[in-house]
Amino acid sequence: MRSQLLVAALSLGSAALALHDQFPITIAVETGVRPLDVTNLNPGHINSNNEQWRLDECPLENATGNLVFDTVHSLLLHWPNTRYRNGHNIVPGVIPIGTLLYHGTNVSQTIPSKPEWTAMDPEHSIFFSRGNGSGWHLTLAATRPLKVLYFDGSSAAKLSDGTMDTQDIIAWGEPRPERFVDERDRIDDLCTWGKGFGIDGFARLDVILHRVPEVMLCDFTAGVEVVSFLHLILPKDDLLSPRPFSLDTSQSLNRTFEALHSGSWHDFYPGNSRIVLDLTGLISFYDTALVPSLIPVRAGLERLDHRVLGISSDDISRVIRKLIEVITRPHPVGSGIDWKILMHVIVDRYADRLELMRHLLDFTSSDSQELLHRAKLAQTQLRVMLMPYLLHSTVVSSVGTSGADALQWASPIFRQCATTHTSKMVNQIPFMTRSERLLLKAIEDTTREICRVTTKMWADGVTSGLDTLFPVGLNGEPDVTHLMHDWRQDIEKLMSWLDWSVWIKCRPACGPEEMCYLSTWPINAPEPAFPAPAPRTIQNLTDSSEAQYFADPVRSRPKYLTVPAEDWGKPQPRCIRRF
Repeated sequence: MRSQLLVAALSLGSAALALHDQFPITIAVETGVRPLDVTNLNPGHINSNNEQWRLDECPLENATGNLVFDTVHSLLLHWPNTRYRNGHNIVPGVIPIGTLLYHGTNVSQTIPSKPEWTAMDPEHSIFFSRGNGSGWHLTLAATRPLKVLYFDGSSAAKLSDGTMDTQDIIAWGEPRPERFVDERDRIDDLCTWGKGFGIDGFARLDVILHRVPEVMLCDFTAGVEVVSFLHLILPKDDLLSPRPFSLDTSQSLNRTFEALHSGSWHDFYPGNSRIVLDLTGLISFYDTALVPSLIPVRAGLERLDHRVLGISSDDISRVIRKLIEVITRPHPVGSGIDWKILMHVIVDRYADRLELMRHLLDFTSSDSQELLHRAKLAQTQLRVMLMPYLLHSTVVSSVGTSGADALQWASPIFRQCATTHTSKMVNQIPFMTRSERLLLKAIEDTTREICRVTTKMWADGVTSGLDTLFPVGLNGEPDVTHLMHDWRQDIEKLMSWLDWSVWIKCRPACGPEEMCYLSTWPINAPEPAFPAPAPRTIQNLTDSSEAQYFADPVRSRPKYLTVPAEDWGKPQPRCIRRF
């Protein structure tokens, strides 16, 4: 029996064990790494040569380890998936027994007989219980673990610029941006594809105000039972629209805010815990070995413009084969590492400290003593971050040393910092799935760059005579102005590369009657170019709720608010009022 030399924080929880019964792993399918391949995967764990840990080596231009890390850490977190709308992950998961799902309708007390959309919070589904001052609201409970596939990003936003690319690949074999409003065909074709693999539904982020997961449930009679089907009285001011599209009108404002508020409960870690994801089966379109055709497609683009459109047919076939392997695995096998917790530990450890460093360095003064005091504060914070790795055997090179090797005396500290979280996982590599090895590489790339930059900054401070634990002799006064400038550049570049959404916040913080908000579809989206609809009448509509919608002369296509293009292109947080 192989030993499990993992810390308690990395133990596999009971929910994940239950999940493995639904999405098990087989070594026969996933084994692609022999013990002899370990050195190729993790050279830093085997070779401690300082040449492997140079402080002047930045990540490669097309490296995606930071993107894999951030998108996986952001799974089921609503804030980052509102910020970066175009998803790049497909992840198997389960909805545990007893979880409630909600479905609103204005038609009648009839259980849907075909695939329909369900919500995970009633504030969301009630929006669809619209009618003449009343509507029907169905509550379901899972009677067994429901097998789902989760699409990240703002994957329920009806946009043609990438939010639905990953779904289209499953439903139609390729991204079809011209079909971004074909929701009925999309849910039917997804469920048809998933039926052969026992998929109960598909989870995605609905950003129609709520920023909450919705579940496209394929069968309302399989794995769920009715808790209640209530006829509700609803505010009549909701008759004007099936859903509000403005944050500035008094009608429905309180209800709109409460829907937003319910979504904000899941903005940050742990996110929405009612869907348990199996990261051993992660499919990432930032995986350059799995999807190499997207490397040139992304080249030179801002991250917000990354999308899956442009993927080659060969890569699509490889993704589909990989996905089918994952969802048909018969036995629960894997490393047992809780990757979600490990990533959160890393973000938790560094996010606040890097933000504090940026604050300390955002300082200018003509007073040299004030500047020196500020630099010493920053040096102390750098030392705090690296304290667990400051070796007693460290010998600072002579001050006269220059060039690329001037700071290589600090490389053992860099190596200890970068490998502490993962060094013993090398023993688990032969048992990892391919997805787990991708996650391990992403964590290694991310911690390596954090530790490279912070070690370099700290070592620069040491050689400038700012660290009392490592005193050095200087000829004259240190050039603190130049040092602070270099530090500012280093920290800004690192935080930009990491791009963690935890740093995107309202400043100053919102008051008790407000909440922090990011522009989202459809409230602040530019009006899309809707495809011309096929002729339809009330008589030829098969969905009675859709017939009700088109029958109401008051209702029309939603009016999209005019917002600055830069706010939509790069959403900025702002406070919105509750009342």
